Parts: sequence; structure tokens; C-alpha cells
Amino acid sequence: MSISLQRLESLALRELSLILRHDAKNNYLSNITITEVRITKDLSFMKIYYTFYQGKVENYAKALEECKGYLRSELAKKLKARKMPNLIFIHDEALEYGNHINEIISKLDISHEEEE
Repeated sequence: MSISLQRLESLALRELSLILRHDAKNNYLSNITITEVRITKDLSFMKIYYTFYQGKVENYAKALEECKGYLRSELAKKLKARKMPNLIFIHDEALEYGNHINEIISKLDISHEEEE
């Protein structure tokens, strides 16, 4: 991966986070955290990984799909891009997985303490 592609991904992550945080009219959008952005080498697709702290995935996915055009045009303005990739939103399940692992570890610690 070239340095400029990495820089573009980093800039896209930052700008998209700001757009969602400050310009979003939908409450679901303002509660989204962008965790990663990956852009294909031919600049055709931008995979945007996101997470949130409460609610259902379906609600957030629907909100993102409904404003995809707006987000794409705003991001193109911020990045000053002539060609803007198609946006693909992917729910990042790492946070839920980490919480699940913590719960398992907590249960193991409690059962271990009870045996002593």
C-alpha cells in the first residue's frame, strides 16, 4: 500500500468522523464511531468500518444507507477528490467481541474465587 493511499484513508477517517459528529441530523449518525477506513487501490470502493455503544445494528445501517449520497458528496468536498469511491459501510464487531471475552473472563475469575 502506498503512503498516499494510507494518508487518504487516515484523512477520510478523520473527516468522516467529523461530518457524522457535527453535521448529522440523525441521532443514530452522531453516535457512530468510525474505526477504520480501507480504500481499494483503484479508488473504486471505500470500506468504512463503524461501531456504536447502544442500539441495534439495523437502525445504524439503515441511517448510514439513507445518507450515503450526502456523506459521499461531503467527503469529496473535504478531501478535494476528483474521483470519490463508492462507500461501503461494515459494522465492526470487535467491540462486542471484546466485551464478550471480558464477560467470560469475569465469570472464570468469580468461579475460581468461589473454589478457594
